[in-house]
Amino acid sequence: MDIKQIFVTAKRWLWFLILGTILGAGGGYFFSNRQTPIYQASTRFVVLRAAQTTYDYYSYLDSQQLLSTYAQLLSTESLLAQASQELGFSLQKGQATAAQIDDTQFVQLTVKDTDPERAALIANGLVKVLIDQNEQLQSVRYISAEQNLQNRIDEAQQQINILQNQINEISSATVETQLQSVQTQIDDLQIQITALNAEIAKIDPEKATDAEITLLADYQAQLDQLTPVLSLYQQIYTNLVVLKTPAQSDAATTTQLDQLRTMLELYQKIYISSIGSLETLRLTRAQNTPNVVQVESAVIPSSPISPKPMQSALLAGGIGLLVTAGIAFLVEFLDDTIKTPDEVNEILQLPVIGLIGELRKKSKEEKLGNYVAYHPRSPVSEAFRALRTNLEYSSIDKPLRSILVTSAGESEGKTTVATNLAIVLAQSGKKVLLLDSDMRRPNVHSQFNIHNRVGLSDLVRGKLTIDNVIRVLPEVKNLDIITSGGLPPNPAELLGSERMRTILEEMKSIYDIIVLDSPPMLVSDSQILSTRTDGVIYVIVPGNTHSMAAKRPLEELQRINANLLGVVMNRIPRNRDYYYGGYNYYSPYSNHQGYHQSSTMEEGFDVGLVDEKASAAPVKRK
Repeated sequence: MDIKQIFVTAKRWLWFLILGTILGAGGGYFFSNRQTPIYQASTRFVVLRAAQTTYDYYSYLDSQQLLSTYAQLLSTESLLAQASQELGFSLQKGQATAAQIDDTQFVQLTVKDTDPERAALIANGLVKVLIDQNEQLQSVRYISAEQNLQNRIDEAQQQINILQNQINEISSATVETQLQSVQTQIDDLQIQITALNAEIAKIDPEKATDAEITLLADYQAQLDQLTPVLSLYQQIYTNLVVLKTPAQSDAATTTQLDQLRTMLELYQKIYISSIGSLETLRLTRAQNTPNVVQVESAVIPSSPISPKPMQSALLAGGIGLLVTAGIAFLVEFLDDTIKTPDEVNEILQLPVIGLIGELRKKSKEEKLGNYVAYHPRSPVSEAFRALRTNLEYSSIDKPLRSILVTSAGESEGKTTVATNLAIVLAQSGKKVLLLDSDMRRPNVHSQFNIHNRVGLSDLVRGKLTIDNVIRVLPEVKNLDIITSGGLPPNPAELLGSERMRTILEEMKSIYDIIVLDSPPMLVSDSQILSTRTDGVIYVIVPGNTHSMAAKRPLEELQRINANLLGVVMNRIPRNRDYYYGGYNYYSPYSNHQGYHQSSTMEEGFDVGLVDEKASAAPVKRK
């Protein structure tokens, strides 16, 4: 469709589009009003990391991943369970969502609930639980190292106490016992140092992430702390090996006391060194543990975020408009009927010589066949006069003496077009014969309330003469009618006979123009008559006649070289753009009864009903 067709289609389906919009908006408003109100409370917290010595792309990624981790942590079942326990009511998964705010270190937590007070309480409670768990979650990787240092401190303290007791009691503990204790400490330290060296070897400093670099620093710090302690134990072991024999004299006792005091000093150094290492490790943990701080507490929302009846109504109305528009354009796309004169020119390759609007009866007794006789100033009458003018201009070189009116299918109003065209031709002063050549379903006689006991079939079979079958209308001058007569079993043979050709030639010598109402193109009668007339008028109904149904009969007429005068578009709705203007212009005149009657007299005929008895009798031609 081009832009013009889209606007024309939208105008034609405007009522449907408005209906769809109203129904959609009404439905959206109704269902939105019936929903349970949902309130939303939000709070913001910031994740502060320790100062870093280097800032690069990997540090940025690590920071972003940390924020995403905290945001996901707020929706874990363990944290929700702990928050439910502290708040005193159950929290549903998916009730709370957290997301990083742009590229900042802020995280926004949003909670939805049917109770506004509970929504704010849940938001603040979740952040509180997160802050409480933060220290525990971040200290997991330091627990093992801290425990080892604490054990070493306890062991050193125990040895110090033992040595002090030995010194105080002048203990005579054996060298072997001391050597076994020191050897155990040395083995333990060597195992720890070996494990640390293995972990350090696994990390490549050039390819390590920030987290791995931090872990490497921790391992190196522990190694630096354990190495001097091992050296001290080795020195103690060396002293014990050298002095393995206990003293047996006062001098020996003095020497033993000196040894014990030396060992006590060494254990005291181990104790002090281990305490320093533990404090250094705790400081490292504090520096690398992110700090979660709530910067904005959640407040009780004053209004629900959903439902929003007006917004839902607008959205549903828009959806209804789109759906109805889609349906309308789908119907238009699938509809292959001919609707406009432009489509007639494009599809049928014929000009439009007549635009006839819808004929509306004012009473049940009124017939549409003589509509122009009783409504001379109506828009339809003006349309038939325009058709008459177009026919006159189309026959300047070769006058039309006989016109065949046909259509593609049934019930397209070809009889109405033929009868009213015959009347307007007679009103122009020409002597006109209206011939009903439809010997299958004749309709001309019913349009004028005359009988059909005799007619064309009797004339062709030679039973009657022309004078015996002619009927005249008192209210229309210059117009004679020949009905179809009795229905023969072989109409096509009668119409194609030489006798029919002779009758038409004889009628042309009597009348100025002959209008033939023929069967639709569904049968071969119209094709036969089209070769014996001067021109063919093709009647279609816009929006009802399908393009293929209209095109195929035309191909048959063109194949037999019929003279196609053009297309008459019949029963055009008055809301069509190409007909609406003329209807507005002429319709006021048809509403004035006095003007109607005077105009009728000027045309040269009287308004009145047809007397069936008078019309049924043969009338002599003048």
